Amino acid sequence: MDEPLIIATRESPLALAQANFVKAQLEALDDGLEVELLGMTTRGDQILDKPLAKIGGKGLFIKELELAMQEGSADLAVHSLKDVPMVLPKGFVLAAILKREDPRDAFVSNKYASLDAMPAGGVVGTSSLRRAAVLKRKYPGLKFEPLRGNVNTRLRKLDAGEYDAAILAAAGLIRLDMADRIRARIDVEVSIPAPGQAALGIEVLADDEETAEIVAELDHAPTAICCTAERTVSRLLGGSCELPLGAYADWVEGEKPLRLRAFVANLDGSQYVEAEAFGTPDMPEALGEVVADMLKAKGALEIIKALG
Repeated sequence: MDEPLIIATRESPLALAQANFVKAQLEALDDGLEVELLGMTTRGDQILDKPLAKIGGKGLFIKELELAMQEGSADLAVHSLKDVPMVLPKGFVLAAILKREDPRDAFVSNKYASLDAMPAGGVVGTSSLRRAAVLKRKYPGLKFEPLRGNVNTRLRKLDAGEYDAAILAAAGLIRLDMADRIRARIDVEVSIPAPGQAALGIEVLADDEETAEIVAELDHAPTAICCTAERTVSRLLGGSCELPLGAYADWVEGEKPLRLRAFVANLDGSQYVEAEAFGTPDMPEALGEVVADMLKAKGALEIIKALG
């Protein structure tokens, strides 16, 4: 390319770390490729006093970045894939999904070694309805309170004593070189991750074939296949940050090596349905459809409807 390749990114420390990681990966593909960052503040970053589910959902983190691409001031945007709506606006595509980091949720605390070690009444901060629902189900004696802000802000609130512990994505802490803050990693059998958790997605304009061709070289097929299956479940069930839903695909031995697990719950975890199925890597959407249908058969739609 004659012009520098411009990455639109949020200005939070984690978003910048992720964008700089992609920048380095792109520059490694071609010594002559120049890549620059365009830092932006989104509405999702600006509104911190209300639950994300009440102000428009995770799409608030990417709208301004998409506008920058439409206006020609950026060529691509780097997102945490779990923040990307299941259906992109017309004119945009995901050109690459990068290799996934650790997909597990992380327990962070200055007082306790794990959720199991916390006393009744202990306060746990989390920004995720999914995490709160599934962990309330397993730890009914703990109090789960909203915790918004970027990773650094959440850790500051924890360190100030506002919470006894916090649940964050392990991947974010790892990317910020803060893995030492993780006291315990919560197994996916206990807390099934959000669809696409720990993977990075690169979004481009649908008609920008040149940029799409460049970034497609960063696509990690095994991760992309898993995330496609996960995102299919969420799309078919109307997944959003207002719905406690998890979906996680991984690889196992056998003729059908793609395993997909998913759940839907109400806000306090008292209603919970889970499903698991196996498929082939050439048909991740079909596997997602199977699991979504299994969840529906177990009452997922009734749970979703009651959430209103």
